[in-house]
Amino acid sequence: MKLKKMMVITAAFSMALSVTACGSNNNSTNNGGNNAAKATNNATTETAAPESTDAAATDEIVPEDGATLVVWESKEERPFADEIAKQFTAKYNVPVKVEELAPPDQVTKLTQDGPSGLAADVILIPHDNLGKAASASLVLPNDVFGEETKANNTEASIIGSSYEGELYGYPRAAETYALFYNKSLVKEAPKSFDDVLAFSKTFTDKSKNRYGIMWEVGNLYFNYMFIASDGGYLFGKDGTDKDDIGLANDGAIAGLKEFVKLKEALPIKSGDINSDIKRSLFNSGDVAMDITGPWELGGYKEALGDNLGIAPIPTVNGKTAITFSGIKIFAVNSFTQYPNAAKLYANFASSKDAQLLLNKTIGSVPTNNEALLDPQISSDPYVSVFAEQAKNSQPMPSIPEMGNVWSPVNAALPEIWDKNGDPKAAMDKAVQQIKDLNNSASQ
Repeated sequence: MKLKKMMVITAAFSMALSVTACGSNNNSTNNGGNNAAKATNNATTETAAPESTDAAATDEIVPEDGATLVVWESKEERPFADEIAKQFTAKYNVPVKVEELAPPDQVTKLTQDGPSGLAADVILIPHDNLGKAASASLVLPNDVFGEETKANNTEASIIGSSYEGELYGYPRAAETYALFYNKSLVKEAPKSFDDVLAFSKTFTDKSKNRYGIMWEVGNLYFNYMFIASDGGYLFGKDGTDKDDIGLANDGAIAGLKEFVKLKEALPIKSGDINSDIKRSLFNSGDVAMDITGPWELGGYKEALGDNLGIAPIPTVNGKTAITFSGIKIFAVNSFTQYPNAAKLYANFASSKDAQLLLNKTIGSVPTNNEALLDPQISSDPYVSVFAEQAKNSQPMPSIPEMGNVWSPVNAALPEIWDKNGDPKAAMDKAVQQIKDLNNSASQ
């Protein structure tokens, strides 16, 4: 990905312009043999003169006789998955079983279970996992619906769904994170993390399990803002240089020192925080602010109603907060017995109507151009905040080496947070581990 691509992806999140201007296992399946080599060639074709792009692509293939599908979905997005699977079965007479598996874990699971026929037919992954999957031939190209997908979705989401110039994914949502807050507790959204800390000194009481703010402090995804806002980075400025790792430069360390200060607001161990705990405490009013993504929007709106507020991430040491962003995409398992049905499902579940359903159910930000212009999206004050934050986000690198980043950094952050480890020493160690992994993989 060259600089131009990086800029396009960042502009990806220029959905902000569209939106504001217009208003975390059951792995057994009935899949069998290794059909990767023939999967892309056994589509049954038909000719038709459809009235729309959607109809044109859909009429090109039909599900295989006796097809059944297994789809991996996130726990948070299960309500959408159940409904869209029901709709797909009604239309195509293909039973769909939904299994919960965190999207960041799906490519690893596919690597293990795909060749033996035990993986899902359709997977849901963050775009930064695509390079690993595609380079290992674990997923099929988006061929039948490729032109339709490109025409209907933002350019950034298409880049995020592609690897080395070939389209593999079916984009369905654009994601970054923002600050959720309880208006009955926080009268005005904090502009800086200094403001967050000042409020938390009046609210946090560990003996009552009450905290001014909570987020997953051991997870790089949610803490990239402390690394990047003052000049830290991953894999060079264009996201493709595996040897240029700025996770321990002066800017990154300056930001991580601000990260450490927030222990006063959240005086608990990183291992005592997960999405379920955080969600429960926020819904009950025992956490006043939560840093998370649009997948929590539906549940938080139901729990807090008009008391729910969302704001961009507060500034870090006086600098605009730079968050990670990504595209969540469907991909088809190259070992599926039912490639036609799987491709149909991936396309159906990422269509305009499906993305609007996902937004209504979960609160996601669409990638479909028409969905972005729909009043349901354009007039939504919450979605527009995510769009605003997205303008100050950096897309996660999609090169395969990105898979080597998570474990080292997700070990360094708890070292800093839980054990008062020196940020520079912890991050230097993580960088060296990443480089060692990168180099061993290339040998």
